[in-house]
Amino acid sequence: MAGARAAAAASAGSSASSGSPQPQEPGLGELLEEFSRTQYRAKDCSGTGGSKVERIEKRCLELFGRDYCYSVIQNVNGDICGHYPQHIVFLEYESSEKEKDTFQSTVQVSKLQDLVNRSKTARCRGRFVCPVILFKGKHICRSATLAGWGELYGRTGYNYIFSGGADDAWADAEDLTEEDCALRSSDTHLFDKVRGYDIKLLRYLSVKYICDLMVENKKVKFGMNVTSSEKVDKAQRYADFTLLSIPYPGCEFFKEYKDRDYMAEGLIFNWKQDYVDAPLSIPDFLTCSLNIDWSQYQSWDLVQQTQNYLKLLLSIINNDDDSGLLVHCISGWDRTPLFISLLRLSLWADGLIHTSLKPAEILYLTVAYDWFLFGHMLVDRLSKGEEIFFFCFNFLKHIISEEFSALKTQRRKSLPARDAGFTVEDICMLRRKDRGSTTSLGSDFSLVMESSPGAAGSFTYETVELVPAGAQTQAAWRKSHSSSPQSMLWNRPQPSEDRLPPHQGLVEAKSSSSSSSNHSDNFFRMGSSPLEVPKPRLTALSERETRLQEVRSAFLAAYSSTVGLRAAAPSPSGAIGGLLEQFVRGVGLRGTSSSTL
Repeated sequence: MAGARAAAAASAGSSASSGSPQPQEPGLGELLEEFSRTQYRAKDCSGTGGSKVERIEKRCLELFGRDYCYSVIQNVNGDICGHYPQHIVFLEYESSEKEKDTFQSTVQVSKLQDLVNRSKTARCRGRFVCPVILFKGKHICRSATLAGWGELYGRTGYNYIFSGGADDAWADAEDLTEEDCALRSSDTHLFDKVRGYDIKLLRYLSVKYICDLMVENKKVKFGMNVTSSEKVDKAQRYADFTLLSIPYPGCEFFKEYKDRDYMAEGLIFNWKQDYVDAPLSIPDFLTCSLNIDWSQYQSWDLVQQTQNYLKLLLSIINNDDDSGLLVHCISGWDRTPLFISLLRLSLWADGLIHTSLKPAEILYLTVAYDWFLFGHMLVDRLSKGEEIFFFCFNFLKHIISEEFSALKTQRRKSLPARDAGFTVEDICMLRRKDRGSTTSLGSDFSLVMESSPGAAGSFTYETVELVPAGAQTQAAWRKSHSSSPQSMLWNRPQPSEDRLPPHQGLVEAKSSSSSSSNHSDNFFRMGSSPLEVPKPRLTALSERETRLQEVRSAFLAAYSSTVGLRAAAPSPSGAIGGLLEQFVRGVGLRGTSSSTL
């Protein structure tokens, strides 16, 4: 860890000495410092800390207003939800005249506010379905999972006693089934009423797809069921929606990511743990076009899994012209902002949303709004080494290729025909030893699916060596050659000092759709710092790659100078002490602290 910190400092020093530091959004450092100091609560926005939060919220409203006409759902003092922004933004339409005429909002804010107030108790911690991204007139929403009976009846009194009135503890007074509680409350229709409003809100926002990231059907804490989910609703109230169970590791798993020096390649979740009971379930009509072997999901490493889930979400919102999407995990403040943030940045990089924002501005917006103001507990996560927040922005290097672009279908249809210069026969004449694989994480070869500044630059035959990449890729190349004659397999030899040595923890991707890290130079090199700001490359980059790399570089520079690398707080010695510590934190009797190395 000390070596990584030294490398990060050296990187920052070299960046400063070069005279070309990464441009930072005004206030980004203040935002990260505030974020790493305390968890946001809407009711605590007073005093010095409150003025900082007010500046952050005001900046977010300004950035949203650059491209959208919006309304605000007032959540002053957390009256609706204690961990949602005081000013919840509802994007109505893009402010450009062209988009205004194309997509117009059919939602009345007054009715939306009424549905929010009525439906908020349906979901864990009151974290209701909230629209956060507007894409082609469709709302991408976030929330927590469905609340269970224990929370529905016990939250207020239980939290007041054990958490000093805070809204952080699990409300799990008793382990009761839904049927038992309904009888004891003498209101057998309460679930119909509460979840009915939740369903009305989803329909009002035209949400059709619900993506559940939980690895369990119901959250069990200290032996008690504390939440539910749409996929196990016994009355099948959500049967009219398209439900996707896409289990993704919780924030605890990212402790292993940190302990492996921030190496996500080769890091595979243990799906055989007792509490993991939610299988991956995706309707066939959503998977047929993705060329992903979903049956292998338990063998994917963290990079492959995140990539494939992101591809799925992008495919859903890009292929359905009328329906919105809801993404949620348990509380909606770890895994949910990870994918919401990746979706926002990926669509922005394609020029499809927030079109006027610069890299530093979109970075500020997603950190402030998607993470900080929606209650991500960065202080707690840093103290435990669960660095899912850092993973999100460091992961941008794995989604820079065009296979993650929401524009790739349109681009391929509109690309002009052009002679590739090499025939299939020419490529197949190359020696077998020159061939490589497009699926290996350590491969030097890339499959370029379309022309772009990065693929169609001023390369010569001396600097670009065309090679086939196995029978399957050759077949795909032959199949697409007639419609996309500019497609080619290419390899740009790297200088010997830039070649990556083999790593013990690196595994070969098993999915045919896997890791786009083949398309990136920014591998984590042995002995380098995860906070090292990427150096500019001499080769031409696509616009998407350039934009995402600039966001990642700006984040690493700001993170290094503010938060830095943290160490997990030591646990009490002994198994009994560790168990007690886990219990008191779980019920909110003890806060957490972080220590900087």
